[in-house]
Parts: sequence; C-alpha cells; structure tokens
Amino acid sequence: MLQCQGLTRVYREGPQDVTVLHELSLEVRAGERVAVVGSSGSGKTTLLNLLGGLDRPSAGEVRIAGQRLSDLNEANLGKFRNRHIGFVYQFHHLLAEFTALENAALPLIVRGQGRKTAIARAREILERVGMGPRGDHKPGELSGGERQRVAIARALITDPSLMLMDEPTGNLDQATAASILGLMDELARSTACAFVVVTHDTGLAAHQDRVLRLDDGKLMPH
Repeated sequence: MLQCQGLTRVYREGPQDVTVLHELSLEVRAGERVAVVGSSGSGKTTLLNLLGGLDRPSAGEVRIAGQRLSDLNEANLGKFRNRHIGFVYQFHHLLAEFTALENAALPLIVRGQGRKTAIARAREILERVGMGPRGDHKPGELSGGERQRVAIARALITDPSLMLMDEPTGNLDQATAASILGLMDELARSTACAFVVVTHDTGLAAHQDRVLRLDDGKLMPH
C-alpha cells in the first residue's frame, strides 16, 4: 500500500545543507500498522509530511496504492490526498464553529459531494467511532478524547488507503488514550487501511504490528 525508496530530505539552513532523512526505504502492506519512534528532532514529522505529499523529497520517491506522488502536480496531488490519505494529528484541528458531524463531513464536501450525502456518511462514521450521540455538538462542548475521535472519523470518511497519525494520543490522559488505542485496533481489523503512527508513547508503539526507529535519518527495527 505504501512504498518509498531512497527518500531524502535536505533543508538549507543559512550557508549549510542539513540532511534530515537520508536514502530511507519503507514498505507498509494493506492493513498493516507501523509505529515510528525516535527522539525529538529526528525527522519523524518530516517523514509523515513526505509520505502524505505535504512536502516534496529532495530525492527518492513515495508510492501510495501504486501511484508515484512525484508524478502528480499540486492540484492532482490534493485530489489524490483527499481520496487516499487520512491525517490525524496530536491536536485535532477541528473547526470550532462547526458541529462534530460537519467537521467529519468536510473532506467529502471539499470533494464536491452533496451536503446531505456527506452528512449521512459522517453520521455513519461517527457511530463507528462511538460518537453517534455527540454529532450535533461543537468541539468546545466535547472532551479531548471525543474531539480526537471526531478527528479520526474525519480522516476515515474517505475510506483512505493510508492513515498517517502524528502523536494521536499525545495530549490525552491514559484512560482516554487506551480507548483511542482500542478504536485503532478495531479499525485495523475491519479495514484494509495501512497505518503509520509517529509516537513517543511506548504503549501505543508496542501495540502496532511493527516498530521502527528513526535515527540519523534512517529507519531501523526498534
């Protein structure tokens, strides 16, 4: 589902070039869950941004569901992301003025689907993540764990091929994080979606199928 080869990202800092990722390779099968751990500043978020097409590599390539991202222009890359990639961040990034239902429906509305159809699908997906009764509430009326469930619903609504998660339990208490972990387990079992999860949480990492460490710009088994 995900393949990358020779992935390199170099940033220019003043007169110097700083290599964050160096000829990194990774394959993730459909339905597989991979955790990426590493110290702060090791390039984990840079890696996620490259995998999600939010940033372009200096060298190497990323393929998702057989599509090489470098072959897509910005407009087509945006459409591809909307159809194939789900993002969940540590901070939910929900829109405060919209209800949970409207937030979850947004990717479909952006895609051009009718509002009524998008809201009906959002209602289904919120039920699936245990948020059915809270659909008419705005983010300010929801707990941290509930907001994160809505963010996961929003990422799932397009039936993505790949789910990218950046510290998805990072700002949650232990019990709430455990409930999100259970939800991820259920989703991994019931969908063919591949998961790449960047985390400092050793419990969350250990729960995935594979754990990789990002060190000196390269991935290695942890």
